[in-house]
Amino acid sequence: MAGKRRRGAKQGTGRPARPALGNDPFARGAAAREPARPAAVEVARPPPPVTSAPPEPAPSQRVAPGSRPSTPSGSVVRSLDALEARLDAAIGEAEARLAGAAADGDALAARAREDLRTVLAALWPALRARLSSAGDLLRLLEPPERLERFGMDPRLVERAAPLVEALYATWWRVEARGLELVPAEGPAVVVANHAGLLPWDALMLRHALRRDHPARRELRPLLDDAACDRPLSGAIAVRLGGVRASPEAAARLLAAGDLVGVFPEGSLAEARPWRERYRLGHFGRGGFVKVALRAGAPIIPCAIVGSEEATPAIARTGWLADLLRLPLLATAPTFRVPSAGLIPLPSRWSLRFGHPIDLAGGSPEAADDPGYVAGAAARTRQAIQAMLDEDVAGRRSIFL
Repeated sequence: MAGKRRRGAKQGTGRPARPALGNDPFARGAAAREPARPAAVEVARPPPPVTSAPPEPAPSQRVAPGSRPSTPSGSVVRSLDALEARLDAAIGEAEARLAGAAADGDALAARAREDLRTVLAALWPALRARLSSAGDLLRLLEPPERLERFGMDPRLVERAAPLVEALYATWWRVEARGLELVPAEGPAVVVANHAGLLPWDALMLRHALRRDHPARRELRPLLDDAACDRPLSGAIAVRLGGVRASPEAAARLLAAGDLVGVFPEGSLAEARPWRERYRLGHFGRGGFVKVALRAGAPIIPCAIVGSEEATPAIARTGWLADLLRLPLLATAPTFRVPSAGLIPLPSRWSLRFGHPIDLAGGSPEAADDPGYVAGAAARTRQAIQAMLDEDVAGRRSIFL
């Protein structure tokens, strides 16, 4: 008994030895392990729990017998090569498109220069014939003799009539359409788009109604403070019939039965980029609608085409800064490029008057309804934009 206990116990300890079966995996029939390679030491990691059978690899991912499977680094290299090839193709296509656009732009610029040269050669003799002598032009600089309530100088208006007529009929060759839609008598509000540093469009709109309307209507364009406060040009615009815009002035003019011209975009239209020409901006809070409702006057939309090209982006002082996206050119006097708005180009103009805006249900009390005012202003803007789109798409040339 004691001998069996001594045989079952480990030598040097008093505890019995545990049976080999159950501890040694080789005694349970496990496969013999391969001897470890001396060059690399592998750290055994616990295998992840197997919940289900692993998915069968796709046909494209199966490894043929005897071949070596591709490493992840090889697939990444191939992906990068494919991406680089696509980038090269995209860059090449972009360069081709830019070259084509540059060629088209050069062709358009050359054609525009040729058209402008042809127009100037044909217009100068007619313009010189229409203008009076140099002495008569100097009389325009004489001080005013009598000014009316809003600052207009009737004598200057009469003396400047030949020059305005030369600009209207010879320089810009204005075509006015839809004049019969403007009432022959009574108040009305003519709403038009605006462009350019100087209010040439207001002057042409006023002259068209005085010259070509069956009733020879007088239009008083309302100009914002920025246009009226400009040195020299602001004072001349007021003396030629412009009125500093205000609700009181508009109400007085309409109460007297006059036509009022309104440019809701104001001086903000001068900063419009060249690519966005003839795209109307915001019409403000609809002040012209309130004035028309309180006076019981219809609103006549008018689309002016040609003014954007007559005074292009170079007519603004900061045009180069906007083009290059360098505000320094507009703020630093050393790099400031002067404006070219005083010399308008001889583009061909068209004035198109539309049907009166529907103000059904409109009353003087509706002027205090912001929703009604905003709706009427939006309808006016849409009517002008639609006429601009049609006329710009239908014209044959800018200068010819």
